[in-house]
Amino acid sequence: MREGRSAIGPISNIPTDLLNIKIAAEVRGFDPLAHFDSKRLILLDRVSQFALVAAREAVAQSGLDFGTDARGERTACIIGTGIGGENSHNEQSSRFYGDRNPRVHPLAIVRVMANAPACHVGMEFGLTGPSFAVVSACASANHAMAQAFDMVRSGKVDFAVTGGTEACVTVPTVKAWEAMRVTADDTCRPFCRQRRGMVLGEGAGIFVLEEYEHARARGATILAEFAGAGMSADAGDIVLPSETGAARALAGALADARLGAGDVGYINAHGTGTPANDPTESKAIRRVFGAHADALCVSSTKSMHGHALGAAGAIELVAAIGALRDGIIPPTANFIDADPECDLDYVPNVAREKAVRAVLSNSFAFGGLNAVVAVLRAP
Repeated sequence: MREGRSAIGPISNIPTDLLNIKIAAEVRGFDPLAHFDSKRLILLDRVSQFALVAAREAVAQSGLDFGTDARGERTACIIGTGIGGENSHNEQSSRFYGDRNPRVHPLAIVRVMANAPACHVGMEFGLTGPSFAVVSACASANHAMAQAFDMVRSGKVDFAVTGGTEACVTVPTVKAWEAMRVTADDTCRPFCRQRRGMVLGEGAGIFVLEEYEHARARGATILAEFAGAGMSADAGDIVLPSETGAARALAGALADARLGAGDVGYINAHGTGTPANDPTESKAIRRVFGAHADALCVSSTKSMHGHALGAAGAIELVAAIGALRDGIIPPTANFIDADPECDLDYVPNVAREKAVRAVLSNSFAFGGLNAVVAVLRAP
C-alpha cells in the first residue's frame, strides 16, 4: 500500500470460462500445506485458513501466551466474515447438483459455517472466553472489532483476538456480483470519474486488543490505540447507501473516541469504486467534518487489495495503523480524472508523507449497515 502497488489482476485460482469479470485481488501462491497438516486441513475452509495464519502472526507479535495464567478464560475471540466457508459450500453444491452425487462431505457443515474461523482461532490458542462470529456483509470486520473493543473497555474480558476474514473468489460468487452490475472489468478506481465498480478481494486481518496500561506494563509493542467506534443502520434500501446513515456512524466514532473533527488527519474510506457509494461517502464526510473536510486525506486502499467484503475493515485497519506509525498515507491507486461529485483529497496514485494523530476507517455495507472505527497514534 505504501508503494501504491495493486494486487488486482487476472483470476488464477478458479476457472474463468463462465465469467465475464475475470479479475480479482486473490491471495496468490498460498499453500495450505505450508501452514497445516493434512489431518487438520480437512476441517478448514480457505476462509478459516486465512484467519488462522493471520491470527498466528498477530498473537506472535503481541508476545502473549494465552496458555498461562488463565488468560484464555479472559480472552474474547470475535471474527467477522461476510460469507463464511464459500469454497466448501461451492464444492458441495457442485458435487450434489452438478455431479448428482447424493453424498456430500461429512464435514461440510463445520467447514461452511460462518463462525468456524472464530472457533478455529479460539481452539488454536485456548481462548475460552466469549467466542462468536459477526456477519454484517462488508461491515463485518469493523462490527467485530467494535464489539471486541467494547468488551475489553468494559472489563468483561482482558484481551480480544478480533478482525475479519473472507475467501469469496469462487465462480458462483463472482457470477452473483456480475449480476448486480456493480463490478469493474478493468480495475478498481474509487472516487475517479472513470470508475466502473468494485473488484472482489480476499484475505484476513487479525488483531490483539488489550487495555493500554496492561500492555505498557508488560513492555508490549503497541501498534495503535483503538479509541472508539460508531455504528448505525440506514433502515432504508437494501443496497443503496445513505448519506445520513454514513454520517451518523462517522459522528458516532468521533464522539466515542472523544475526538473533534479537526483531530482527524486521514480517513480510510469505504471507497468501493461504485457509482453510488463514492459520492454518497464523500458527502457524508463533508456533512460531518465541515470546513475541515478540505484538510483531510481520504483514500481507498480497495484500489490495491480489492473489496474483501467481511474482511475489508480489518485489512483497512492495517492501512490505518501504517499511516499512524509510519506517517505514510496510502494512495487511491488507478486514479485518472476527478469526479465533480467526489470533491475531497483522495491522495491519487502516490502515497503521501504526512504525520497524523487520528485516523477513521469506514465500512458501509449492503443492508444499510455502517461501522466506523477510530484509531490513534500509540502514546
